[in-house]
Amino acid sequence: MKHEDAKDQIEYHFKEIMKIMELPVDTDPSIIQTPYRVAKMFVDEVFRGLFYDRPVISSQPNVFNYDQMLIESNMKVHSFCEHHFIPILGSCHVAYMPAEKVLGLSKFNRLVDWHARRPQVQEKLTQNVLEELKEILGTENVAVVIDGIHLCVKMRGIKDQNTVTRTSALSGKFLHESTVRSEFLSAIPTMSELKI
Repeated sequence: MKHEDAKDQIEYHFKEIMKIMELPVDTDPSIIQTPYRVAKMFVDEVFRGLFYDRPVISSQPNVFNYDQMLIESNMKVHSFCEHHFIPILGSCHVAYMPAEKVLGLSKFNRLVDWHARRPQVQEKLTQNVLEELKEILGTENVAVVIDGIHLCVKMRGIKDQNTVTRTSALSGKFLHESTVRSEFLSAIPTMSELKI
């Protein structure tokens, strides 16, 4: 579906939802443009992972033969719970042990953000980032941890204000070698240290 077609349909249906909620969407100057704003936000921003191609994530040859752990921590995550369409806010921490390829540091942020920008559960996001990094880097030695605050837990249901959810996806040495796993996990913030 083309972006503009998607925006038109979302705008129409969101306006209908607002009418069902008895909001004066046709007469209140403050909200007349809300359906359009929501449609544009959904397609171009918060769900752009559904509508736009993955950013170019090009690896480079490992010319220095670096084979130790590389960790990138505290990448911001903005996603949406697929069950309630309420935001998940968090941080992503990744590590890998290079083989023949390395990745520019900003590429991790771009990849995580693109995968995050769609409705999903946190477990799926964590696993998707892991699988994509394994493919791009050509190595099994990859680890991903995501810490998330789910507004569906804060705003509805139990309304707990303090819960943080941690998911991990580990492969290669991170999964099978306890010393490698411990080095990674001890290098990233603990859940109580998070500043999301």
